[in-house]
Amino acid sequence: MSDCLFCKIIAGEIPGKKIYEDDEIYAFHDISPQAPVHFLVVPKKHIPTLMDASLDDAALLGRLVHKGQELLASLGCAQKGGRFVFNCKEDGMQTVPHIHLHVLGGRTLLWPPG
Repeated sequence: MSDCLFCKIIAGEIPGKKIYEDDEIYAFHDISPQAPVHFLVVPKKHIPTLMDASLDDAALLGRLVHKGQELLASLGCAQKGGRFVFNCKEDGMQTVPHIHLHVLGGRTLLWPPG
């Protein structure tokens, strides 16, 4: 999608602090981190929200979570873990209409989040 912020980051049109990329997934550090470790894992396929994902996207969504797990461990959070969050639409506080997994770690995270 031509006006999507994350599509532009994936395409290299807007800078992002990339930590991983393959044919289907792109991961980069959040520009406003809420924890010492905070990055996003996004599919290269443009899917606006989690509510728009189809059954055909199930394997891709599973890969997002698994890659988040691997990256969180590689960034020093294997022992204590972290939080994996998909914000969805307005009530879920999704700010960019491209599905993305927030992965946070490096400190104890409070619940409820707010």
